[in-house]
Amino acid sequence: MVGLETSDDAGVYRLTDDLALIQTLDFFTPIVDSPYDFGKIAAANALSDVYAMGGRPITAMNIVCFPAEDLPESVLKETLAGGLEKIHEAGAILVGGHSVDDVEFKYGLSVSGLVHPKDLLTNAGAVTGDRLILTKPIGTGILSTALKGKLANDASVNQLIQVSSTLNRYAAETAVRFRPSACTDITGFGLAGHVLEMARAAEKEIILYAEALPLIDGVFELASMGLFPAGAYKNKKFCKENVSIAAGIDPVRADLFFDPQTSGGLILSLAKGPAQECLTALHDQGLEGWIIGEVSTDVRCGHVTIR
Repeated sequence: MVGLETSDDAGVYRLTDDLALIQTLDFFTPIVDSPYDFGKIAAANALSDVYAMGGRPITAMNIVCFPAEDLPESVLKETLAGGLEKIHEAGAILVGGHSVDDVEFKYGLSVSGLVHPKDLLTNAGAVTGDRLILTKPIGTGILSTALKGKLANDASVNQLIQVSSTLNRYAAETAVRFRPSACTDITGFGLAGHVLEMARAAEKEIILYAEALPLIDGVFELASMGLFPAGAYKNKKFCKENVSIAAGIDPVRADLFFDPQTSGGLILSLAKGPAQECLTALHDQGLEGWIIGEVSTDVRCGHVTIR
């Protein structure tokens, strides 16, 4: 049902008329000092792809690259324990995994999930007039860069951990009641990059509101100091032909649209009325959500405009 064609979040294979299998994997190097928190973040990030497809995770397998001669075994144990906490929170079970000796520590999950074919969400269905809802603030790339440079205070580190280890389960379970036309999660390509994938897949132009961009506390100040990760510049270069930035927008704010996110939020495309109802439902449950853009016409197919 879903393969490589639109760079979607996971592969989907129809098993029966009322059941489809979702498959995904993701792993990366530590972005925080605490192994337990790193495990939680990496697991939440991998599980997110299943939620972005409208499904629920059922099984997970650990992926580990570990420098056994350079790091104590306790680091690995704590990392796996953090990951297991999120697997259980997702309602899934750990069924195994694989490890290799490597010079650089990496951890993540391969995740399988289920979805009814009629409930499947992809990044390709955005409809003209839809509004875009983002369910987590932006800035984890900036914060992780500040942490590496020892410029992040304890409050910033705690926010980085809180945002990136939060499962997208709860936002997804609320949003599916309002029948989104499209969905994806925001990770390494940044907000602009992943929205561009949506625009290309739907053959639409998508408008993003610069002033509506929600940021983690303190991120704008750190970004103003130039603490952008290298990935942000790569994302901007990759998107330059298909992402327009209107005149007069603060350049720092504009660049934040390209900040690569770790375990970022969902972007949901919904008709105007349901979008507002979904936003209210999210807020009523104590969840975050902001309307940050709209699906325009197909005048510039596969294009994103930040204005």
